[in-house]
Amino acid sequence: MAPPRERLLQSAEEFCDSFAKKKDIDSILSLFSTTHEVSAIEYGLPELAPFLGQEFTGISEVQKYFELIGSLLSYDNINFSEYVVDPIALKVAVRGKGCFTWLTTGQSWNEIFTYTLDFDDELKVVRYQIWADSGAAYLGRVGKLGKIKF
Repeated sequence: MAPPRERLLQSAEEFCDSFAKKKDIDSILSLFSTTHEVSAIEYGLPELAPFLGQEFTGISEVQKYFELIGSLLSYDNINFSEYVVDPIALKVAVRGKGCFTWLTTGQSWNEIFTYTLDFDDELKVVRYQIWADSGAAYLGRVGKLGKIKF
């Protein structure tokens, strides 16, 4: 039997709030399933940023993803809205926005991104998918934000 929509929404909000409140990696990892193989993927060309385009499978690899992100980027003013909840598929899609900074260049950009979260029967995250502005991340990485004109 599918969980009520409200419980699934609550689990998704807890996961998203862990980022908005800048919780530590262990707190975030505690929201992932311990009974299923978990994964994280941020879509994009791997040539643009080292965390793009590869699936991090297994809890230790998901931890590496978060450590990699934390070593390259900082963020502020993260908030989430427009949750789309499917209690039958145990899936939630959500829109986020915030300001990101590439640490080595200090370049910042405002970004809108989406998460798709798949959950297990215990409402723990099994699959974490991210679609974000990989072009802005690349330009921030190489110090070219605001310098390219068309």
